[in-house]
Amino acid sequence: MSFDADEEILQDFLVEAGEILELLSEQLVDLENRPDDTNLLNAIFRGFHTVKGGAGFLQLDALVGCCHIAENVFDILRKGERQVDSELMDVVLQALDSVNEMFSQVREGESPQPADPELLEALARLAVPASAAAVTASSSAAPAVDSDSSADVTDDEFEQLLEALHGPAAVASEEAVPVMAAAPASEAGDEITDDEFEALLDQLHGGGQASIPAAVVASPVASPVGNGDEINDDEFEALLDELHGKGAAPGTIEPPAALAAQAPSPGVDEPEHITDDEFEALLDQLHGSGHAPGKLDAPAAAPASAPVAKVAAAVKPVAKASPPAAKSAAAVAAEPVKDKQPALDSPAAETSVRVDTARLDEIMNMVGELVLVRNRLVRLGLSSGDEELNKAVGNLDVVTADLQSSVMKTRMQPIKKVFGRFPRVVRDLARNLKKEINLELVGEETDLDKNLVEALADPLVHLVRNSVDHGIELPHEREAAGKSRTGKVVLAAEQEGDHILLTITDDGRGMDAEVLRAKAVEKGMMEKDAADRLSESECFDLILEPGFSTKTEISDVSGRGVGMDVVKTKISQLNGTIAIQSTKGQGSRIVIKVPLTLAIMPTLMVMLANQAFALPLVSVNEIYSLDLSRTNVVDGQEVIIVREKALPLFFLKRWLMPGVEDTSDRSAASVVIVSVGTQRVGFVVDQLVGQEEVVIKPLGRMLQGTAGMSGATITGDGRIALILDIPSLLKRYARRG
Repeated sequence: MSFDADEEILQDFLVEAGEILELLSEQLVDLENRPDDTNLLNAIFRGFHTVKGGAGFLQLDALVGCCHIAENVFDILRKGERQVDSELMDVVLQALDSVNEMFSQVREGESPQPADPELLEALARLAVPASAAAVTASSSAAPAVDSDSSADVTDDEFEQLLEALHGPAAVASEEAVPVMAAAPASEAGDEITDDEFEALLDQLHGGGQASIPAAVVASPVASPVGNGDEINDDEFEALLDELHGKGAAPGTIEPPAALAAQAPSPGVDEPEHITDDEFEALLDQLHGSGHAPGKLDAPAAAPASAPVAKVAAAVKPVAKASPPAAKSAAAVAAEPVKDKQPALDSPAAETSVRVDTARLDEIMNMVGELVLVRNRLVRLGLSSGDEELNKAVGNLDVVTADLQSSVMKTRMQPIKKVFGRFPRVVRDLARNLKKEINLELVGEETDLDKNLVEALADPLVHLVRNSVDHGIELPHEREAAGKSRTGKVVLAAEQEGDHILLTITDDGRGMDAEVLRAKAVEKGMMEKDAADRLSESECFDLILEPGFSTKTEISDVSGRGVGMDVVKTKISQLNGTIAIQSTKGQGSRIVIKVPLTLAIMPTLMVMLANQAFALPLVSVNEIYSLDLSRTNVVDGQEVIIVREKALPLFFLKRWLMPGVEDTSDRSAASVVIVSVGTQRVGFVVDQLVGQEEVVIKPLGRMLQGTAGMSGATITGDGRIALILDIPSLLKRYARRG
């Protein structure tokens, strides 16, 4: 890697190539379902080509090599010389994985390691046509067919044209004179191919042409071009090389001036051709004014007019072959004009700008501070009783809320960034498990905070893998159950207020509550009596417990009982909830609810003695005023009965402020019912303050890692409040009572 490369260029490459590689992963899986989609093939080809170009500029040779072979594969595919199949896609997807791995190494500042030679070899085998011999034969025949179809002239008309141009002797001499097409073709190879050049010569002179006299063009070669407005010396020399071969003297046949004079007319409207006046000036420079070779009398030229008109289209390649070397000043001047129009439009198309996320975080922090000041002013306005002050504070409240919303939107990203990886995950798992599965993505444009997008990736991967492995049956099992062979997994996202709902639905076998109860007893997670008392919903929640799995064999996909526990833990850290619904034989549905952003959080402020604490509002279910003398004790745990269900009851002051005397009124204590995953518990607090939006501030270095605390904030009255992490709090204290 060129570590001396401009850091800004490198960062631009990392951003752009990263977006392209994410898109390629989706496009490749989509291609397997739509192998004949030409636009998709071209898009994938351009993706690999763009990454290769950027990597080449930075001298990332290993990355360039892998992308180049992949690019060749898709060049063959888009030409129709090979068909897309599962085996080809396996190799290409492995190549993409290798490219992603090298890209990650570049992002870490390391030199990318070359891809596996066996993979490159397998990829290279796919970069040639499926039937190389057939393709070679067809490609060699193609120019001849094209020239015949474009000329559209019969043999009689062509001979009549030759007689009009050169006289009867030229036609008779065709068989005796050797073909001279090979020599000029080698010199013009950078403009047109050998076959195209031979077809061009045949159109000009007929096969087996003779040479032109040397005296015809010898004098103009040595003299410079008189009119600088037409072509310069170098362009003129290149034109002669294209016409006769580099260094070769002109032959014995006169150039078909009558034909050439008509040739430019069909291409006059095309900007890359030269005009009639320019072409006449060129002939005058070649042969002298009025002395063009093969000049015909009017009666002789008249019979040939019809064939010449038909040949005019066939001669169009002349105008395309010559001007690249002998481009006129007018044609050169026209090019900037063509390029100006896109340049005028480009500023309007530039509607986005890349901003470092650190800068967004800084802006978000400043807005957070503004929100805290707003809260303080609102509290002061209410206590002052000044109407004008209240109006000003009200206006400030509205503006601050709008500013907060706008800044939050700048941090938003579509969840498609996460969803985009799942077509590949499902495709690979389905092939590995010999299943047929369609993945349907809904609501990909739903926006949520950038930090949440990254945090949700792992939980969703586990849930989708769980649906594919546990939920969807094998094709023959689905047919036996009266279902279609192909299962369906739907991954959906939608916004609900200030939360995002994510659902993973499958039409598989569903879950059996009785099997889950038996498994819990078998693993020693609970007694049989306790398992029998579980509701169906609580049975489904068992799959979220660590170590719980219904698989009898451990595989690389599932069986360890880790995946769903990871989901539960991560969603709890995000202040989210998870709910599971399932119907045996019909499928399952898992619903995740998470806040839109982690930066600003709605909370319920409570007081313990003189200290304020904030409970995340998303976890709060309801609030009770309870007579604590009516509580019960079950297995040593104090509980309350809410809607005929026993809920554990905990006194937060005993956990968080040990040693402080409990002065609360036990006859009318405030109890906050909160949800933790699928469980509900009650917290006894001294006082309820109310709902308040807070900005989460990290704890200081000495307090980081404190159990039950996720951060701190400043309340509207200027006090510091600790934000409680309910799952961590219960894990730390609940076992002790």
